[in-house]
Amino acid sequence: MRVFVAGGSGVLGQRLVPQLVARGHQVTATTTNRAKLGLIGQLGADGVVMDGLDAASVGEAVAKAQPDVIVHQMTGISLAHAGKPDLNHFDRWAVPTIRLRTEGTDHLLAAAEATGVPHFVAQGYANWNGIREGGWVKTEEDPLDLHEGTPAYPAMAAVRHVEDAVGKAGGAVLRYGGFYGPGATDDQLVLVRKRQFPLVGDGTGYASWVHLDDAASATVLAVEQQARGVFNIVDDEPAPESEWLPHLAACAGAKRPMRVPKWLARLLAGEVVVTMMTEGRGFSNAKAKRELGWQLRYPSWRQGLKEGLA
Repeated sequence: MRVFVAGGSGVLGQRLVPQLVARGHQVTATTTNRAKLGLIGQLGADGVVMDGLDAASVGEAVAKAQPDVIVHQMTGISLAHAGKPDLNHFDRWAVPTIRLRTEGTDHLLAAAEATGVPHFVAQGYANWNGIREGGWVKTEEDPLDLHEGTPAYPAMAAVRHVEDAVGKAGGAVLRYGGFYGPGATDDQLVLVRKRQFPLVGDGTGYASWVHLDDAASATVLAVEQQARGVFNIVDDEPAPESEWLPHLAACAGAKRPMRVPKWLARLLAGEVVVTMMTEGRGFSNAKAKRELGWQLRYPSWRQGLKEGLA
């Protein structure tokens, strides 16, 4: 199968491309940085420079590759694209990713339609953003929380756009949990080791995590099975901040995180962080395991973080 991975040099793309190649697929992977073409070649793919926000650039790259499936992994959350994470101004910090999830998605879907690409798989998000009603763990049938009226709203609305647009086109959206693994948690580890990543209030907000290798393997399955619909790609153990953050600190060899009251966290980091850490909802992976036959190498972040940071 000819697979076009938009954003193939990113943190997930670097784990996904080798898995696709190992399964015998012919992969074209894109990057915005010409210097990364060598890396893509080392991963076993044909590299191409593409601007996901330029319709002509996207159309030309897709037409040349003539893929059987497009996999949309373009985001702009790296330091090079978005700068240092700033959740207090989530709406401003997330602009590169917001544009790639709106304009970039539309450009890729238009290119797919123009060249007759029959299948489309896109990156979604399912970490702490489940609807804040009822239980702490949500399925694909539960709506996402758009956090209207907060700085998180533009980013959450962009995630909804991906699901609506790709769903209308008959593709699959993989709602990945919070990534961890090589290169995925570096910024968090710096803060944890400096004791600048505190527990907020009682740390009751849930989150869902997924190792990069498991996220990649689920994506391969969605590609090969021509999956359609929405899937939560998370591990088996959604958990509150009060559990996963101290474990992350311990694995990183850091002191136990400090605890700050909600009012202080609100002043220092903003409402979005307080909501995330005290009210967030995690997600269930039952559908992905049932319908895709997905088996996780790291069923729990407890195991994955311990092994990865040992």
